[in-house]
Amino acid sequence: MSKVYKIISGIFLLIPVVLFAQEGTISGKVTDENGTPLAGVNILLKNTNSGTATDLEGDFNLSNIPYGNYTLIASMVGYKKFVKNIKVNKPGLNLKIVLRETTLKFNEVVVTAGKHRQKILDLPVSAEVISPYFISKKNFIKLDDVLRYAPGVNVTLDQVSIRGSSGYSRGAGTRVLVAIDGIPAFTGDTGEIIWELVPVSDLDRVEIIKGAASSLYGSSAIGGVINIITKSIPRQPVTLIKTQVGIYDKPFHKQWDWSDKYRTFNNLTVSHSNSFGNLGVAISLTRYEDMSYRLNDWQNRFSGYFKSLYKFSDSVSLSFMATGFYRDKATFDYWKSSREALVPSPNQIGNEVHSERFLFGSIYKNKISQTLSLTLKSSWYRSFWKDKSESKNFSSSNQYRVELITNYKFRNGLFIVGGSEINYGTVNSNIFGNKHSAGFAFYAQAEYNFNNRLKFSGGARFDYNKLHNLNPEYSFSPKIGFNYKLNKQTVFRGNITKGFRAPTLAETFTSTITSGIKVKPNPTLNSETNYNFEIGINKQLTGNINLDFAVFNNEFYDMIEPAIDITDGEVTFNNVTRARITGAEFTGKFKIPSIDFSTGINYTLLLTKDLNKNKTLKYRPKHSFNIQTDFTPGNFSIGADFRYWSRVEEIDIELVDLGLVPNGDERVPVYVLDFRTGYNFFSLGFPANLFLTVNNVLNYNYVEMIGNISPIRNISLNLELIF
Repeated sequence: MSKVYKIISGIFLLIPVVLFAQEGTISGKVTDENGTPLAGVNILLKNTNSGTATDLEGDFNLSNIPYGNYTLIASMVGYKKFVKNIKVNKPGLNLKIVLRETTLKFNEVVVTAGKHRQKILDLPVSAEVISPYFISKKNFIKLDDVLRYAPGVNVTLDQVSIRGSSGYSRGAGTRVLVAIDGIPAFTGDTGEIIWELVPVSDLDRVEIIKGAASSLYGSSAIGGVINIITKSIPRQPVTLIKTQVGIYDKPFHKQWDWSDKYRTFNNLTVSHSNSFGNLGVAISLTRYEDMSYRLNDWQNRFSGYFKSLYKFSDSVSLSFMATGFYRDKATFDYWKSSREALVPSPNQIGNEVHSERFLFGSIYKNKISQTLSLTLKSSWYRSFWKDKSESKNFSSSNQYRVELITNYKFRNGLFIVGGSEINYGTVNSNIFGNKHSAGFAFYAQAEYNFNNRLKFSGGARFDYNKLHNLNPEYSFSPKIGFNYKLNKQTVFRGNITKGFRAPTLAETFTSTITSGIKVKPNPTLNSETNYNFEIGINKQLTGNINLDFAVFNNEFYDMIEPAIDITDGEVTFNNVTRARITGAEFTGKFKIPSIDFSTGINYTLLLTKDLNKNKTLKYRPKHSFNIQTDFTPGNFSIGADFRYWSRVEEIDIELVDLGLVPNGDERVPVYVLDFRTGYNFFSLGFPANLFLTVNNVLNYNYVEMIGNISPIRNISLNLELIF
């Protein structure tokens, strides 16, 4: 009996041990497709009470899970739900989960519009956010190619325009302020945007604010703002190897085929990021080579990007950013004739440009309290270029900026942002001369939230600008706006804003001749101003359908546009006395989750007029339409993009009449169809994405700028390895 008792007692003593051994732990990390950890992802075991959320490093842990079969679900707004059947049969199960970003997001966070974090549906202005996944799956190399697919945005060669704010000014000036992490990125001499400076593989998102934003951003924001947000540095090491190979097809017309070879392009990017205690570091190197589909249009580029972040505490940090490149590029200004459209005029053969561009920036952030924060930004933009043309043009410029931003949040729903900015630039050039520029500004904006439904905002900015020995110019740019949530599905917005843009050194002082075109200075050039009005509505019909509609009007005064002086045939920049741009924009986003299908459509109507000449403004299409579709069954992704814009009514016809651009008046409506497909290998245990893109599938011939055939059909394959 004693022996039986001991056996029974032993069995009962073993029961807790056995039960304990039948419980395991599920842990892991959740990242996006670029390897960036995702915080706040909901982790749930279906039909159980076990669940958690990922921490700031993307890590999660579920403990005391009885052995058995489960369905694990990981979900986060803006990402495709992850569902996986798992078996818990050992003490520790570790998972690596990769969430794929969905095409359709209705409530993105934007930091650009008011220089602080806001949701799109809380803004008084129209905005758009471009995800890094869209950039990857389309195999983009430069950001201006990305922007061609953004609603309400047009790109003429390399000059961006939001809602018709810009035409084409031959590389001098911009009406859209482009910034990297809030640091302006336009040159000190020409005031243009150099898109190769943007580290495309290191982007978290691209934010586009439509309409004048001078009340906070000053000159160059007269047409809107594009803020490029770089990736956060993860706590764990992440290495990215991205390689691309591509080939241009033969031209549609045989007489255009100037080469006996297929022209190719390739790109290689290697990047690594990691954290060491309170210090985070990210670095990437890129080599790009393009033989081009046109004669004398090749380029070679080496670029680099560096970012570091040091956290002194949870509320104080200092970051440093550097991006730049060396590039050699042949120049193709315009064709020899429409019958030899891919060959330049003889005086362009052999012309090359060597350029070196570097942007350095630092950002100091101090969250002094729960209601008060301070940010100090400083930057240095170093630019140098020289060409091998007949005039042997060169320019060396430096642009320095310092900006102080303060945010204060009151308990009664009032939020105030204010700041000051100083800039100084120097130029040494045989085109612009040895010149300097200087300016400073003060601004403030207040937002008041009534019961989380009605929000009013208002503010103003004062700017002082001086070009060399010319008289200084002053500008006062006020703004008022509102955002009203009628209900959870309907949001109204509206704003009235004054914008301004000071002329650049290039527009004022350029004196040169290139490819037979002579440009002369205009030191009497004045700043341009506009008054922008917009009202819009956003409607969430269901969880899967979102519609947005806006109407806008821009009244421009002293608008700066390049023109041909018919008395001597020379190009000069002048103030168009009055101009008006009126339009409407519709955007629809739809998705069918059951079959992983989504689509976005956009239509923009532009009615532009030079009121002084009673003519349409140059290089502004009246109608623009684009549609993007995505189908993601399992690990596959299939998509198509279609872009249309109507035939441009007005161009630089003087260049044609003077014989400088033969057949330059030949232009057509634009129809561009692209196709893309890809495969995600992460769920198979291999850390890679593979994308195939066919651009301009129909091999359609069109021009954005006279005498310049846009890229013909080309195919590229992109492989991303993430460790």
